[in-house]
Formats: sequence, structure tokens, C-alpha cells
Amino acid sequence: MLKRYQMPSRRETWTVIGGIAVFLILTGIFIGFRSEHFLMAILYVALFFAGLPTRKLAVALLPFVVFAISYDWMRICPNYMVNPIDVEGLYNAEKSLFGVMDGGVLVTPCEYFSVHHWSVADLFAGIFYLCWVPVPIAFGVWLYLTKARNVYLRFAMVFLLVNLIGFVGYYIHPAAPPWYAMNYGFEPILNTPGNVAGLGRFDELTGWNVFEGIYGRNANVFAAVPSLHAAYMVVALAYAIIRKCRWYVIALFSIIMVGIWGTAIYSGHHYVIDVLLGIGCALIGIFIFEKVLMKLNWFHRFFDRYYRYIS
Repeated sequence: MLKRYQMPSRRETWTVIGGIAVFLILTGIFIGFRSEHFLMAILYVALFFAGLPTRKLAVALLPFVVFAISYDWMRICPNYMVNPIDVEGLYNAEKSLFGVMDGGVLVTPCEYFSVHHWSVADLFAGIFYLCWVPVPIAFGVWLYLTKARNVYLRFAMVFLLVNLIGFVGYYIHPAAPPWYAMNYGFEPILNTPGNVAGLGRFDELTGWNVFEGIYGRNANVFAAVPSLHAAYMVVALAYAIIRKCRWYVIALFSIIMVGIWGTAIYSGHHYVIDVLLGIGCALIGIFIFEKVLMKLNWFHRFFDRYYRYIS
């Protein structure tokens, strides 16, 4: 026998419709519509109203939705309008702390790899960097579908928290990536287009132009500190360990994590400093959530209600 379709409550219906309307109106006014805005709205509405199982999934995905909207809305007030852009100071700090000698000249690791690179490394670098968002999100979906929803919700909330901490870092210290200093020098040039940097070698090897498509849409290149590329797999690995995943999952996540760290530097997208701060950002986010927020009665009650809804 087919189960009867269960409608959302009136309050749930108007909350979702109102939220989608506010999102579209504010996006249209302050940013301008792109096709993905409408696609995201349509998909979310479809998930929410299709039935109870998909409605629970739609609610469970809210931390990732908030992350995507928050990232997009940083276009409203770019970080370089809040604080000065650091190009030379970060470059000199990197050279001082992690510089390497190349032909008798002290250079940053990114400068070294821009000259010394290898096809096999270029191939693996591209593969690792393509994992930085899809693997954590796929891991979250897997947690949800395997009924580990308490761990899923903790992971999703920490993922959002780590991003918000990173976004605050962008505004506190706007900073140029290594490729910017190598291509443009130390003078900040606003509205500089995104650059594939060393990842372009992967595109050339495969003929896919995948990174050209990704970085060509980058709205703000002065958001290199901290490296959230370095943070995401730290969060995924931490909750894979908490979930007591198989050893080979832990090993795979560890390899991908270290591979992304190395690629960030090898490709010229991040300094070692950026990567270390990204790792620190992830660890701080995990600590704040697990040891501070989850100890607060009001937050724990909110978490429990959220968990019961999606279970």
C-alpha cells in the first residue's frame, strides 16, 4: 500500500517560502541573479515539498545551504573594502619562515614549484584539489543516509562554523595568494580576475579546463588567509574518526587531506602560512563546537530538536 503524502505544516510551508523569497530578493538587489540562484531555490523547494523523507533531507542540508549563501553574499561587501590588502607582508613572512634556496636565491616554496614541476605531480595535484569540497559533502551525505545522523549534524554544523570563522579571517586580514605576487607584484589591483595558477597544468594535461571554469568565476582573489582548502578535510577526517569508520576510509581521507595541503602550495594558490592557519581554523572550529557550544544548555536543546526533526 502506498503511504499517504504528508504535507508540511503551515508554519513550515510559510517559513520555507518566506526564506526562499527573502534570499532571492536580497540576492537580486545586492548581487544580481545567476542561473545557479534559481536552480538552488527550485531544488530546495522540490526537496522540501516532495515528501517527508526529502523534507528531512532538505532541513538536514541547511548548514551547507547557509554556507553557500554566506560565501556568495560576501560579494556585497568585499573584504578589501574593510581592511587593507596584504601582499608584500605575507610574501616576506613566507620567505622568512619557509623560504628555500634555488640557484643561490631565497624564494618561497610556491615560487620554487612554479619553476620546478612535474607532470605526475600536476596530475595528482588536480585530482586532490577536485576533492576539497565534493569529498566532505559526499561524506556528510553518507553519514546521513547510513542513519549516523547525530554525527552528520555535528559534522555539518562544524563545517559551517569553520567556514564562518574563515570568512571572518578574510575580512580581518585580506591577503593575496602567491600567484598574485608572482604575476602582479606587491601593488593591490582591485577586481583582479581569478587565476588557475599551477592548476592550469592539470587542465593542459587532461584537456578538461575544469579549473579554468572554477577560478574564472572567483569574485575575490584577496581571500587567501586562512586556506579553507586546507580546513575541510581536517573536519571530514575528525568526524570519520568519531564515526569509527573503517581504517581504509581514515587512510584515504588522510591521504586526500595531505594531498590538498601539498597541492595548495605546489599550485601557487596558498602559502604554507595560509595552509597552517586553515588547519588551525578547522581545529578551532571543532573545539568551539564540541567543547563550548555543545556544553551550553540553549544550544544543546536546539541541537536536540534539530536532530529529532531529521531523524
